[in-house]
Amino acid sequence: MDTLTIVSENKCFGGWHKRYRHASAVTGGTMTFAVFLPPQAGEGRRVPVLYWLSGLTCTDENFMQKAGAMRAAADLGIAIVAPDTSPRGPDVPGDPDGAWDFGLGAGFYVNATQDPWARHYRMHDYVVHDLPALVEAAFPVSDRRGVSGHSMGGHGALVCALRNPGRYRSVSAFAPIVNPMAVPWGEKAFGRYLGPDRQTWRDWDACALIAGAAERLPILVDQGDKDSFLDSQLRPGALEQAAKAAGHPLTLRMQPGYDHSYFFIASFIDDHLRHHAGFLNG
Repeated sequence: MDTLTIVSENKCFGGWHKRYRHASAVTGGTMTFAVFLPPQAGEGRRVPVLYWLSGLTCTDENFMQKAGAMRAAADLGIAIVAPDTSPRGPDVPGDPDGAWDFGLGAGFYVNATQDPWARHYRMHDYVVHDLPALVEAAFPVSDRRGVSGHSMGGHGALVCALRNPGRYRSVSAFAPIVNPMAVPWGEKAFGRYLGPDRQTWRDWDACALIAGAAERLPILVDQGDKDSFLDSQLRPGALEQAAKAAGHPLTLRMQPGYDHSYFFIASFIDDHLRHHAGFLNG
């Protein structure tokens, strides 16, 4: 625990919500994450973990404060870990034009290869390897991992699971960017983080990855049909087509009347936690 600096802690549903800072060699700076430890984690056993990846402009605080996930997580005996969405600090470059959809708060969960972002923007390695190693050494949790996320984080969750067979036991997403190499948010991020060769972008695109996936983890996706980004940035039908062509199990639920907000996430987070519990506690 001497590698972690606690920022805050709050008791919640018999468990604990805690925020920490730590130095990360992977991202070359100080990272912040939050963890919810259910009451079962204090009873002499190691509990499974759901890693939650948030969307553009978010930090760990958005999910932990708005999603309403902790009651169900406490009942199910699942820890939740929410990292930040990008590296931060005075030496970390952001969007050169100050835009909100790239740079700080918009790491896109890739390993950047292009300067000046390659030094710090290695969020894939951070959330897949660096952070779990730290969490599993510091807290009473096991290596039974699930991954989920929203929007950019939904893209991250799908890519983490598809790129790393055997690493996770469950995966889900809310309103994910399923085909980032073909939509404006993804084209902007990939063009800068990964360079102009669009062929290399396929390694970070769920629709491209699913065809060759070595593991067939069932995917649960919820998408609101009143989401203002539905047609321009998200396009869940592309994932549905790719999964069907690959024979990959996918449950895509279009939810009438719901938008892109945390009101939508809070409405269905219990379903997702039960989905993950079926694999993590099985």
